[in-house]
Amino acid sequence: MSGECSRLSVAPLWNLRLFGQSTRWSCQQRHTRTVGLSPVGALYVEYEYAITFAQLMMAMFAMGATLHMRDFRAVIVLPRSFLVGLGAQMVLVPIVAYVLLQVVDLDPGVAIGLAIIAAVPGGTVSNVFTYAGKGDVALSIALTAVTSLACVVTVPFVLEWLVGAYVAPDFSLPRGRIALEIVVTLLVPLAIGMAVLRRWPERAARLSQLALAVTAVLIGVIVVGSAASGRLDVEAMGFANLAVVTVVVLLLAGVGMVTTISARRPWPDVVAVTIETTVRNTNLGLLVRTSMFTAVAAADPVADLALFTLLAYAAISFAAVVPLIVAGRRVAILGSPRLRRSAT
Repeated sequence: MSGECSRLSVAPLWNLRLFGQSTRWSCQQRHTRTVGLSPVGALYVEYEYAITFAQLMMAMFAMGATLHMRDFRAVIVLPRSFLVGLGAQMVLVPIVAYVLLQVVDLDPGVAIGLAIIAAVPGGTVSNVFTYAGKGDVALSIALTAVTSLACVVTVPFVLEWLVGAYVAPDFSLPRGRIALEIVVTLLVPLAIGMAVLRRWPERAARLSQLALAVTAVLIGVIVVGSAASGRLDVEAMGFANLAVVTVVVLLLAGVGMVTTISARRPWPDVVAVTIETTVRNTNLGLLVRTSMFTAVAAADPVADLALFTLLAYAAISFAAVVPLIVAGRRVAILGSPRLRRSAT
């Protein structure tokens, strides 16, 4: 083990404590994490943090390489729709999650996974879904961009508020570390992508597509590696927990739809905001989960259920927005005076 011990761990080395353990691994701790695993599983556990880190950076670079400053125009041109969407995304979604976590007796891992889902902003793929559903793409992009910028502050705050009842009394959420990781993995690649688009506009689209392809491959690596390391235990997750995740998806979709319809927003805005509140930034969620459980053994059931919850939510939310996309396209084709965009 001497050669293996001499290598630097890819996990971050901030000296925080999680469930009474330090993230500064000893050689023995790193060895314990991989005992009994297949070679693929052991390799994934060793490099999990680096993989989740890279997939998020690629996703945000891909978004930045398609983003102009003028894409923020919805903040000014459609202030009412933007504020309604921002309120639904940053206020109502965490409140709904808090009420659910207080009312329903959930497994700690599922609860933490859902808390992460509620804390992170909308995902970059929400813009693609909004476009497919004939929603207001400018509004969707503005909401994704602004909430991604704000999540440096909001994610640590909301997460600490939501997970308090599900962690050990001596647990201390690494707020500073999570905020720093968000800056490095979200804001920096986003800015680089925008700079590439401005400097080499003819190459930006191709680079964005390449980055998205790399992201998809790395997400596949996370799924396969998690399964190989025994972290995706279908039996432990169970039908009841999957049903809870499905209910949460529908609740968050309802938050976006009810809020925008109540505010008498036009249908394209309803589509954009509903997809934003439903499709979360699972890429960021995976990194946050990895950061929280860096020091926990690979077989820890809480960490494993949190991971399964994140992946299950992503899959179910993608399926849940399909009817909305179909409805949006139908409205765009058939038209309806009541649903057309208003001037305000």
